[in-house]
Amino acid sequence: MVNFVMELKGSDNSMAKTKTKFFCSECGYESPKWLGKCPGCQAWNSFVEEIETVSKSRGFHGGASEKKEKAVSIINIESSEEARIITENRELNRVLGGGIVPGSLILVGGDPGIGKSTLLLQTSYELTKQECKVLYISGEESVRQTKLRADRLQAISPLLFVLSETNAQFIEAAIDEIRPDFVVIDSIQTVYHPAVESAPGSVSQVRECTGHFMRIAKGKGIATVLVGHVTKEGAIAGPRMLEHMVDCVLYFEGERHHSYRLLRAVKNRFGSTNEIGIFEMQEIGLVEVSNPSELFLSERPLGVSGSTVVAAMEGTRPVLVELQALVSQTNFPSPRRMATGYDHNRLSLIIAVLEKRMGMFLQNQDAYLNIAGGVKLDEPAVDLAVAVSIASSFRDQPTQPFDVIIGEIGLTGEVRGVSRVDQRVREAQKLGFKRIILPQKSLKGWTPPAGIEIIGVNTVAEALSAALV
Repeated sequence: MVNFVMELKGSDNSMAKTKTKFFCSECGYESPKWLGKCPGCQAWNSFVEEIETVSKSRGFHGGASEKKEKAVSIINIESSEEARIITENRELNRVLGGGIVPGSLILVGGDPGIGKSTLLLQTSYELTKQECKVLYISGEESVRQTKLRADRLQAISPLLFVLSETNAQFIEAAIDEIRPDFVVIDSIQTVYHPAVESAPGSVSQVRECTGHFMRIAKGKGIATVLVGHVTKEGAIAGPRMLEHMVDCVLYFEGERHHSYRLLRAVKNRFGSTNEIGIFEMQEIGLVEVSNPSELFLSERPLGVSGSTVVAAMEGTRPVLVELQALVSQTNFPSPRRMATGYDHNRLSLIIAVLEKRMGMFLQNQDAYLNIAGGVKLDEPAVDLAVAVSIASSFRDQPTQPFDVIIGEIGLTGEVRGVSRVDQRVREAQKLGFKRIILPQKSLKGWTPPAGIEIIGVNTVAEALSAALV
């Protein structure tokens, strides 16, 4: 009887131990018990219970037989430019910083049906034209469904391999067999690792599978793209550490009722995070937009109060966008302040400046601001155009139809200088605008082009007298 008990204890020590832990679904913070508020990200009610299996002898991350790296002096490391895979899609190349870096891990997020799978399937086909072998792995669709989408997009190539699989180990076996140059996993929330005893899409599974594919991408030099679902707030579902593990995080934005989409980089270890790519959804798929300013201003009304045009910078590209403001008398004790595509707090600040410095009584007026086309602008150079739009709607005075307004507003009502004025002015001239209202301090260091009038202003009052009819 004693020997039987000892045998049971010995077999139990060799087996894996099961532990119950709690993880924050926002940042991945680990706790042995449930907490109402996460100490890491301060989120409320974000902890979920998961079962974690830990092997006593050896984990699936590796063991003592793994090769250890030695520290090397930074002087002895050769510095060279990363070799990039240049795609035919110039907008995608712009966002990625010049192309796809081999061995990089890219995370693409966006709302359902926004066009993530369409863009990646088109990109996969374009890479096959350069004799690159591509493996497209779908955990949500069968290979027949993927083939139907490829037929619609005319993305058929013998170098494009399709697999419907959710087991991370089977996916690794397929990668070892095909040896592709580019891998797409759609989506990371559907993939699971057998060594983790939790449901696919949980914090443990997403974290472990991402680390698994990161080791494959870095070890084999394969550029890998992970598609991530987003929450109702617009963030990528799963722990925030998922964004820290990858090399590049791209968000696919756009309104479902509009035909164009914006691809924005929020993290990029190989390039700038200020660039955006603009696409238009058509029957044949996503088509890149070479001149976004012309697209955003195509439906702009002329001679209407509350409408102005601003030249904003998205990375290295100037984009002309229409601002629309509506100021009307409120029926509530406190007036409403609503902004679409613009910071709500910044809108309240500009309204306060107009009340204090310009004497506009807006305390009994509702103010609504809209960036036409669903574009989001967050640079300070938009402030002056916002102020002119609000004043135009409040006074019911239209602005000049061929004016572009640029400038940052201070709390004392002064107009501050902005950067890259010459690029903004050339873009406005290219689209046929006649006048540019900008800060007086931004007129130094460059020569205005011929055929366009430049008006420098120092205060908001000077800008309103020059802009309003």
